[in-house]
Amino acid sequence: MDWEIIRSSIPLLGVGLLATVQICSLAMLLGTLLGFALGVGSLSHSPALRGAIRAYVDFIRGTPLLIQIFLVYFALPVLGLKLSEYWAGVLALSLNAAGFICEIVRGGLNSIEKGQVEAAKSIGMRQRQILVDILLPQSWRAILPPITNELITLVKGSALLSVISVYELTRAGQAIIAVHFVPLEIFILIALYYYALVSVIAWLSRQLERRLPSW
Repeated sequence: MDWEIIRSSIPLLGVGLLATVQICSLAMLLGTLLGFALGVGSLSHSPALRGAIRAYVDFIRGTPLLIQIFLVYFALPVLGLKLSEYWAGVLALSLNAAGFICEIVRGGLNSIEKGQVEAAKSIGMRQRQILVDILLPQSWRAILPPITNELITLVKGSALLSVISVYELTRAGQAIIAVHFVPLEIFILIALYYYALVSVIAWLSRQLERRLPSW
């Protein structure tokens, strides 16, 4: 192994890691907001809305993330919306995460005993009050672990953004390899960076889960 190249590559990959954290943070924020909206909407009384959400979720779950990235990157300009590689990547990851988070939220809300909803309706609570005051507080403990898994999947999936030239951790490694021709050493470093990032996310999730109230 060329230790000098490895030493000089560590800060360069660190820049790529920061870009990955930024991209994944934005994508997870947008994906979570959209996923929660879709998850709540999937419980709507409107068959048309439920059907549209189901079709979206089925498409996201039934197609590879790489194809979704290509669709966002190449299809949106045809529709008149030109995004940079960076924002196309963020959008693709957000839409992907939303499809999975929708199912997580739907499952978490459905896990609450139906009798509580019936009791809330009987005392005149509105649907929004039931959602905010009864369903969401009790479903957080069931929702958090799978959302953490989705965030971890998102972080690992962000490596695919390198195919549309988004500068993130994997793309930074590819640039180093193109100059120094040391793929083994660099990919080992990249794997360690991803492992460290995923370990931090898992640790933070466990800490947060311990602080959630038990119902």
